[in-house]
Formats: sequence, C-alpha cells, structure tokens
Amino acid sequence: MSGHSKWHSIKHKKMAMDARKGKIFTKIIRELMVAAKTGGPNPETNPRLRIAIEKAKSVNMPNDNIQRAIKKGSGEEGGVNYEQVTYEGYGPGGVAIFVEVLTDNKNRSASEIRSIFSRHDGNLAGAGSVSWIFERKGLIIVKKENVEEDKLMGIIIDAGADDMKTEKDTYEIITSVENFENVKKSIEQNNIQIENASITYIPKNTVHLEGKQAETLLKLLDELEESEDVQNVYANFDISDEILEKVSK
Repeated sequence: MSGHSKWHSIKHKKMAMDARKGKIFTKIIRELMVAAKTGGPNPETNPRLRIAIEKAKSVNMPNDNIQRAIKKGSGEEGGVNYEQVTYEGYGPGGVAIFVEVLTDNKNRSASEIRSIFSRHDGNLAGAGSVSWIFERKGLIIVKKENVEEDKLMGIIIDAGADDMKTEKDTYEIITSVENFENVKKSIEQNNIQIENASITYIPKNTVHLEGKQAETLLKLLDELEESEDVQNVYANFDISDEILEKVSK
C-alpha cells in the first residue's frame, strides 16, 4: 500500500478541483445512471447507488442533477445507454493497471485507452492478465489529527474491519465490501471526520519504481483518469511520496 494513501489524497483533491470546473460531473452522472440501471433507483437497497450519491454530494452536485441521472438510469426518463467495460495492461516497469470504463461506444474507448498506454511506455493485455493481482475492498482514510490511533482501532475492530495501516499523516482502514458501510457508519457515529471512503481495488503486491519510470507511470495514470469514459484506474505501484508530490504539481 506504500504510496497509495498519498495517491488517494492527491486524487481526492484533484476531484474537488475538477468539480469546480464541472469536469467530474460527467463521470458521476454516468455512475449514477449505471448504478440505478443495475441495482434499482432506491439507495437504501442499492449500495452502489448510495456510494455514487455520496460522491456526487461531496463535490456539491445539485440534487436535481442527481435525481435526473437516477431517473434516466432506471428508465423513468430517456437517456444514453452506457456499458461497463474493463481494460487490463502494463505500464512502465511492469506495473499492473486495471481500468474501469463506462461508455456508449466501446470501439472509441478501446482505441483511446490503447493510445494512452502506448504514449507512456505501456501496453494493453488480455482479459484476466492483471485482474488477479487486485482484491475488491473497502478503503477508508482518516487523518491522524482527527482521532487517536487506539480509539479508532477499537471502533473499527468492533465494526468488522479487516485491517488498519498507519501512514505518515493518515490511517488507512481496509474492509470487506460487505462490511464497508458498517465500518464507515461506526466511524461517523463517533464524530470522526473521514477524509475519503470508497470501494476500490487493492493490489496484493506492488512494483517499486523510481526516477523517470515513476514519473512516466504517473503521467500514464493521470491521462487515463482524464479520459471522459474512464471511471476508475488501479495500479500496483510503489512510488515515494516525494515523486508523487512532484508529479501532482
């Protein structure tokens, strides 16, 4: 997990910046539509939709936009039909990359993703080539300044968390997908502010990169995430905080 806490924080801040420009709204609207289509329009019985709504609210998306997207996804209003597609490949140094896409044109998306990989010393691979490296988990990040370690540990253990890792400025709480909501709710009920919470893919192992390779990889990941069709990007890298900070600027 080394480097991933910092990377999550950087992406979280970037998402807030993109929200001010309206860029992130398109991605969230697609997620709301697909979540409503696959699991129904009621967030109480649809965890994926509930998480998407929370994400929308975190970037101050108007409620009218949220409800309109849900109605389009559930068929109450006409809308574009988005398909969920995944792409797998390798970046510089053999880093495994797993990309989640929501698109209305798979040919366009495949061409764009392939082009981005090739521009940054990467290449696409076949289905299943890297997905086995990642585990679907809940990840909750809490700043150290918000709570003492022992108190937080007691709360999350009682709530069913799998593990907690201590980083420089944050705690990384890892849960099963099934226990994610319960752990998150328990933290919030104790009036502890959460920096970021999401269902994500966590790598079972990592590849350490330095120098030019590290910078090239981060540029590849950043360009993938800038693509309108791409919802999420996961990679099993281990890169120093110094390089992460440098590239993020």
